[in-house]
Amino acid sequence: MSAHATEERNESPLERLDRNTVELLNELRVAGTGIQVLFAFLLVVPFNSGFARLSSFDRDDYFVTLLCIAVAAALLIAPSIHHRLLFRRGQKAYLVNLANRLLIVAMGFLTAGFTGILVLISNVIFGTVAAVVVGVIAGIGLSGLWFAVPLSRRFALREEHQE
Repeated sequence: MSAHATEERNESPLERLDRNTVELLNELRVAGTGIQVLFAFLLVVPFNSGFARLSSFDRDDYFVTLLCIAVAAALLIAPSIHHRLLFRRGQKAYLVNLANRLLIVAMGFLTAGFTGILVLISNVIFGTVAAVVVGVIAGIGLSGLWFAVPLSRRFALREEHQE
């Protein structure tokens, strides 16, 4: 698809906004499911009998991870309440833009949360060296996959458009 995809669609601004809303809702559903599962897992961990035996580092890692996932969940839920409070006020473009930005920020917190839980599990099972290796790979891998790759494509499209 070319850089002028919306022009080729021959859609009105309202139709484009409706399509963007549907696409964003689908993306929120995917991200929301992952966050819900991880958050549920994290909520039950402290009630496991082995939690008391975790090192101070592991408990700190757990808590920071829990906070990251909680913030990600809050960011993904926020557009719903904004929508309810602004319903039928002609704010769809604002809401789509806001939800888009909140989703991107939420994915940053989800990256940190995924990395944190992988570090915790690796440290408990295999030790510090494995936890560091897994943490670095997860952090770089997720950041690259979720942010660097699409941002590099976005930059390339901007360069193509300027030529």
